[in-house]
Order: sequence, then C-alpha cells, then structure tokens
Amino acid sequence: MHFGLIGLGKMGFNMRERARRAGLEVTGYDRNPEVADVASIEELVAALPTPRVVWVMVPAGEITDAVVKELCEKLSPGDLVIDGGNSRFTEDQRHAAELAEKGIHFADCGVSGGVWGLQNGYGLMAGGEAQDIETAMPIFDALRPEGVRADSFVHVGGIGAGHYAKMVHNGIEYGLMQSYAEGYQLLAAKDIITDLPGTFRAWQKGTVVRSWLLDLLVKALEEDPGLENIDDYVEDSGEGRWTVEEAIANAIPAPAITAALFARFESREDSSPAMKMVSALRHQFGGHATRPAK
Repeated sequence: MHFGLIGLGKMGFNMRERARRAGLEVTGYDRNPEVADVASIEELVAALPTPRVVWVMVPAGEITDAVVKELCEKLSPGDLVIDGGNSRFTEDQRHAAELAEKGIHFADCGVSGGVWGLQNGYGLMAGGEAQDIETAMPIFDALRPEGVRADSFVHVGGIGAGHYAKMVHNGIEYGLMQSYAEGYQLLAAKDIITDLPGTFRAWQKGTVVRSWLLDLLVKALEEDPGLENIDDYVEDSGEGRWTVEEAIANAIPAPAITAALFARFESREDSSPAMKMVSALRHQFGGHATRPAK
C-alpha cells in the first residue's frame, strides 16, 4: 500500500519510518524540506496512486484547518483523508462535511504512543465509516504494536469517535500522572525515606500500580534524581480541558481528571515538586518541552 503523510514532526516522522519498516510505501510532506519527500502537498497528491489515502499529522486547530482546505482543492472524489492529530471531535465532523462536498472521504484516528511509538507501536482509536476504516487497515496494522489487533486498535464508531476516545484517554492520563506526581512529592518530603528512586523502581513489577508511566517516572529520576533541571510549569495541550468540558456537558462527575487539570493551572503560579514530576513524565512519553529550572 502507498499512502501520503502530511506532518513529519515528533510523531509523524517516526510513523513514516514504522510504516516503511512494515513494507508500506509512504510519501511524506512537511514544511521542513530536510525531512520531506516532496516539496508541496500538490506534489504529494500527484505521487499517490488513486484512490488516494492521505494521513494528516499536524497540530490541531488552524493548521489542520488549512491542510484540510488545501486537500479539498487538490484531492479527487473517492480519496480518503485521515486526521491522526489531536483535533477536537467536533472539528472532525466539520472537516468531514467540507470534504464530502467534493466526494472525498474522511476518518479520524486518535494516536497514542508519543516518541516511543517507532519502537513500541501506537495505540489507535479510529472513527468513521466501516468501509473507510477497512481501506486504511494496512496502515493501522503497520502502526500498531504486533499481536492481537484488538489489543491496540479499535474502530470506536462514527466520525469523531476516535478523537473523542483519545480525548478521554488523555484525560485519564492527566489523572494518572497527577497521582504518581503527588506520591512522589509526599515521599520526597519525608525524612525517613532514604531511597526515593528505589521505592518507585520496586513498584515496577508485582504491584497494582505498575504501568508504563511508572517505568518512565523511574527513568526520569535516573536521568535527574532530584528533578533539579526541570521547572514545575506544566502546559496542557487541550484534551484535558475538553474532557472536563464534556464531563460538565453530560453531567458526569470527573473529579480526579478535573483536579489534575487545575493542578496544571496552579503549576504556573507556585513551586511544586509534584508538578516537576508531571513535567518530567510529559517529556518522557511525548517529548513535550520542559522549562529549565529557575
């Protein structure tokens, strides 16, 4: 299978490589000519066999809007666009309607795996028509981890469902990171604890709190035992806010996720060892930038 990939940043670059290793042909475009295979979206479209499949992996919002608009003008009826970025699910429905006016199909896909996806594979949550999902299945199978498909890929539902599931996934992620971080701060504050990194390391096997995030927490402490090089300012990329907004809209109590989001807001005002750990974890799994310690 031959498909196009627009956006070769931290995740898109690795996704292209993983797909190629799986035997797929990928033509990639990025505004950075050093990583792009073609010089423009027009050249990318010309390079693809019909019906074309184009995976969009750019930041949500105005940039995604601009790419979808350009694809509306350059693709043909029967082609398929997949938004694999972190767009809000309501935007998926708008983009699908815009493309449908030209006979172009649309699907959305929540992608989890961060900078480790090349090595480990990506967890994928797709939304769209069954026929479009089936068309793109070779791509999904190339990107996900090896093994049973249902363990790392799901066709969640209609258009927008994939990004809705990814939004909730990231809301849960907020709560998990906050819990680990608060535990870190509590342990760090107690004078009878003499091996803080070792405590977390001992939780990695056999305990009910073991997880990949815990593994990354240990890795962060190995690299910077006191987190002295990281500021406690923690950004939020949108999905946490959207999750809380959806909880309010549907009268669903989500106190842990909401508190984790508010803790990030608070991190921008006060010094907090816990928020240093949240910042360190975001850097470990997603390559998100940290601020140097003040």
